[in-house]
Amino acid sequence: MNKKLDITKSVYELCREDKDIIGIMKTLGFEQIADPAMLNTVGRFMTVPKGAVLKKISMDVIKRVFDEKGYEFINGKDD
Repeated sequence: MNKKLDITKSVYELCREDKDIIGIMKTLGFEQIADPAMLNTVGRFMTVPKGAVLKKISMDVIKRVFDEKGYEFINGKDD
């Protein structure tokens, strides 16, 4: 069974709930997420979709990587 990942939550909230998300996001190109100061500031209002736009990373790519790691996006446009 996949873990549910509510992409309407902030990156900060998601990482607090599941520390593995930090590593996954980092491999996708979100290196700053590993910096606690960035996670505690920008991460509090940044969502995965907003970060994808800023980093110019396709949500399809992000979703595929999370799928491979056993996560399922919820509250997204495909919900």
